[in-house]
Amino acid sequence: MPYLIETVDKPAHQHVRQATRASHLEYLETNKALLLACGAKLNDDGSDAGGGIYIVDVDSREAAQRFIDADPFAEAGLFAEIRIVRWRKAYLDGVRFI
Repeated sequence: MPYLIETVDKPAHQHVRQATRASHLEYLETNKALLLACGAKLNDDGSDAGGGIYIVDVDSREAAQRFIDADPFAEAGLFAEIRIVRWRKAYLDGVRFI
């Protein structure tokens, strides 16, 4: 069952994001079977907006929480806020599901 996870970075923590980015990407690669989509939030000019979006296919909200808690960004204390909500796939890559 898909869950959308939105993260918001703590202010002035870009150095934490940069320092842990490589291990974060390794974590995503290791768990890519769970990922329907993910990526950083960006400002209109393409600069980092301080957070990310993950859509994960896991069995429960608790599993989604465990997933984000194990992310190196979370372990490094990057996030000021994490929001987790169930997500219904209506369209994905132009394909209708409902």
